[in-house]
Amino acid sequence: MAEMDLKCCIEVCDKNLDKNYWDTQYKNNTTGWDLGAASPAFAHWAAQQIDKTKSILIPGCGNAYEAKMLWDSGFTNITVIDIAPTVANKLKQELKSTNINVITGDFFALDNQFDIILEQTFFCALPPQMRLQYVYKMHQLLATNGQLVGILFNREFEEGPPFGGNLKEYISLFGAAFTLDKINNNELSVKARSNSELWIEFTKRENIFTKLVELTGITCTGCQMDAAAAIEKIDGCEQALINSNFSQLFIASKSLISTKLLKEILAFNPKINF
Repeated sequence: MAEMDLKCCIEVCDKNLDKNYWDTQYKNNTTGWDLGAASPAFAHWAAQQIDKTKSILIPGCGNAYEAKMLWDSGFTNITVIDIAPTVANKLKQELKSTNINVITGDFFALDNQFDIILEQTFFCALPPQMRLQYVYKMHQLLATNGQLVGILFNREFEEGPPFGGNLKEYISLFGAAFTLDKINNNELSVKARSNSELWIEFTKRENIFTKLVELTGITCTGCQMDAAAAIEKIDGCEQALINSNFSQLFIASKSLISTKLLKEILAFNPKINF
């Protein structure tokens, strides 16, 4: 696959990356991210797993090559979800002879719990301002000792999707809510993505509470940094992050932090509102 094939847009990418956008990509077969098979790293990981009854979720599954590979390898509890009806309906027909659960819908609306969530070109398809929401939702959906496993890009793109990222960013994003068991160069990348992917295995940290709060009133990086620093002084708070467009606050802490306390802490800036 040529690197240029990673581009998936058939419209300019300031469009909403919603259900209609992704469905259009499948209808027009503009799916340059599609490898046509499961990524080799997932097959390697699957071969090492002993318990094949664990519940597995694959968000933004697309053509679900990883799910088909897992089923053929003996895994019995697989759920896939995609927001694009075209590809999800296609999968429902293709997978009728299996017990793979296919959901058409929004990953962020799920409320089940899973032992393992596989990440493959889902994170990079989301607008960067949704990354804290992604971390929060992953933590909520994983069961006790649950794992987030898969591949993240370790490079930047001029425009997206896909949207890039790097090792330092991922450590900051995931380091408080998860134990970062592995975050290494993906030695099994396909040629076109060689040296531009990281293989991750993150375990949900127990006794850590996560909170995601909608924000208004922050308009600059200075206010963003001041607000996060003030919250991190709260006893038990391990991390406070505000997303790139200042619209969401993510907190990881050893005990629940109330919205009332947050308002008191941030009272120095009367424009901030929840």
